[in-house]
Amino acid sequence: MTHTVSVAAFDAAGDPERYPEAGEPWQPLKLYYQLTFTKAKVVALHEATVAHGLDSPYAEWLEHWSDEHDLSARVTTRVPCGDWFERRDAALIAHATQVDPHGRWFVTPLEVQRAAWPTEDYELARSLVDSELPEDDLFAGIRERIRA
Repeated sequence: MTHTVSVAAFDAAGDPERYPEAGEPWQPLKLYYQLTFTKAKVVALHEATVAHGLDSPYAEWLEHWSDEHDLSARVTTRVPCGDWFERRDAALIAHATQVDPHGRWFVTPLEVQRAAWPTEDYELARSLVDSELPEDDLFAGIRERIRA
C-alpha cells in the first residue's frame, strides 16, 4: 500500500487541479523504489556472517531463493550509509507491528553488515532531472538544478 500511495502522491503533487485545497502544488523531482534485499546483498551478508563464526539468518532463505525474483539488475543507486545503520534499525524497531526486533533482520552485527554491504540500494523509478547512473546520491541532479 505504501508503494501505491507514494506513486499516487508523486503524480498528484505537481498538479494544481488535483488538490487545490492543499495549497500550492510542488512537484518532486525524483521517485525511488527501495530494493532492500537483492541476492547479491543477501549472499554478501550470509558469507560475512558465517566468516565471523555466527549462524547465518540468510542460509535457509538462500536455499529457497528464486533467481527470477532477484532485483539486483534494477539497482541504479547505492547510497553509502553504514555509519547510520543504528538509526535505521532503531526506526525499524519502532514499527513493532512491521518488524520483529528479534528477527533475522537484526541477527548480523552492524559492524559485519558495514563491512559486507555498507549501502542502501534503490531503483530510480522516475526522474524529472538529469543524473548519471549509477548514482550514490539520492539528490544527484537535484543539487545541480538548484545551484543553477
